[in-house]
Amino acid sequence: MGPADLSAIVHDLEIPVPPEVLIGVGTADDAGVYKIGPDLNLVLTADFITPPCDDPFLFGRIAAANSFSDVYAMGGTPRAVLNLCCFPTSGIPREQLTEILKGGLETIKQSGAALVGGHTVRDDELKYGLSVTGVVRDADIKANAGAKAGDVVILTKPLGTGVVVSGLRSGRVELSQAQPVLERMAELNKTACEIMLAVGGAHGVTDITGFGLGGHSWEVANGSKVGVRFFCERVPRWSIGEELIALGVRTGVTASNGKALEGHIRFDDRLTELQRVLFFDPQTSGGLLMTVDPAKADEMLKRLHDAGITDAAICGETFAASEPHLEIKP
Repeated sequence: MGPADLSAIVHDLEIPVPPEVLIGVGTADDAGVYKIGPDLNLVLTADFITPPCDDPFLFGRIAAANSFSDVYAMGGTPRAVLNLCCFPTSGIPREQLTEILKGGLETIKQSGAALVGGHTVRDDELKYGLSVTGVVRDADIKANAGAKAGDVVILTKPLGTGVVVSGLRSGRVELSQAQPVLERMAELNKTACEIMLAVGGAHGVTDITGFGLGGHSWEVANGSKVGVRFFCERVPRWSIGEELIALGVRTGVTASNGKALEGHIRFDDRLTELQRVLFFDPQTSGGLLMTVDPAKADEMLKRLHDAGITDAAICGETFAASEPHLEIKP
């Protein structure tokens, strides 16, 4: 199921939108924004994932970082979280379940939010994540529908995590090879968000997760009514991910992510199959994608690099278009 399918389902629900809802389901944004007072709004989201690796502590860290990412993509600051635990009743030692929660708690502490409770259900398939409530000032709200024609596009984490996790699960990749990718997935987008707000000039913002770079940038293009153009060689990516794609490794949703974008994405004829697949690779705890005023882009990139986010790159641009779409150039 892709972005277009979800939009159709949401449309069928005819969800009422009271005036306090500043951002709801209408633009498939990363989180909801609800006004609670003058210059004060809640940011609300929830997410959980299956284990990307066999290390329970690292799984907890990655799952928590993934859940927080939606709040950072909205320009918000996380304040309180609830654990969401879908745990099997057998087959996994209690000690490992505890390690998952310890890993999540470490990341929660790094975010500055408070863990105030949670919910556990029995599930044959292990899953863990968070419900996150944050706050955001009016001027700091970032939506995926905010991009302006003439912006440049910055991405803060490399692509390829989906195929690396698939390779790890299938035994095509050793844990030692995947470890740098997993550790990057466990990093919060907190610093990137803080720099984005401090520098200013970011218009349309999202984080890159399950629909891949293609799916989530399409949501930006469609919501903002602009075209988005990427220059493939400038897009940050994991070399090990490219190697796995070249070997034929895919995820279970790579194909459906691509199908969901039929008619919305235009690849240059010079691009290889490997380069095309990378845009459909689902990410877990991916980076922020920001469309930024060109006058602010160089400063934004320098601040990101100085803060240790060295993968961040200017990799595209937005442009006026009669119909929203994506263009992928070499």
